[in-house]
Order: sequence, then structure tokens, then C-alpha cells
Amino acid sequence: MEGLASKVGSRGTIVLPAKLRRRLGIEEGSFVVAEEREDGILIRPATVLPVEVYTFQRRAEFLLNNAVSSEDYRHARVEVKRMGLDPDNLAMQKRPTIKLDSPIHMLQSAIKGANGVVVGRVRNRLC
Repeated sequence: MEGLASKVGSRGTIVLPAKLRRRLGIEEGSFVVAEEREDGILIRPATVLPVEVYTFQRRAEFLLNNAVSSEDYRHARVEVKRMGLDPDNLAMQKRPTIKLDSPIHMLQSAIKGANGVVVGRVRNRLC
């Protein structure tokens, strides 16, 4: 690969030749990484992923909404209370109540073995 010369601007900007930008998929607004090397500077395309910072309320919603059993939900409520939040006052998807004659309850009963031991796990909430 041949070297291509570029001029450094007053604010440290470097113009990358169009041929090189096209080949590497670098467009206006793209991010690049500049690394100091023993023999100079390496500039390469960078991948930037968005990061969401979760509030305590959002974390509490995750805990409560992703509980897969009544016991798991009870543990989630305890954890939410440890976070200093009231699980009953969160604006979130309400956990449905399971009626004894509901299809989910019947399915849970059907997967119990002869000794009454559960041989499978069913999510007992609506998605």
C-alpha cells in the first residue's frame, strides 16, 4: 500500500484522501481511532455503540417485569425495596394474576410428574 500525504490544519484536523475514505467506508461524521505507534500514528475506522445508562427506576422495572415465577417476583420486590423504591408505585407493566382455571395454570399442572414434582418451567405472565 502506498502512503498518501495529507496536511494538518490549524486545529489538528487531517484530511484523508477521498480514495482512502471510500475504500475504508469512512464518511462525514464517521468515528476514527488514532493510535500512537512506534513508527508514527495509525488512524483506523472505529465502531461506536450507543450506551444506555439505566436509572434505579428503570432497573427496578427490569427486575419486576422479567420475573418468571411468583418466588422470582417476590425476590425482585425485595431487591426493588433495597434500592429505596416502592414496587407498587412504579409506572410499569402490571403483573397479571393467574387464575386457577387459566391455560397457564393447567399447563403448569400438566407438567408435574407423578410425585407432584415440577419437571419443567413455564413463564406465568403474559408477554
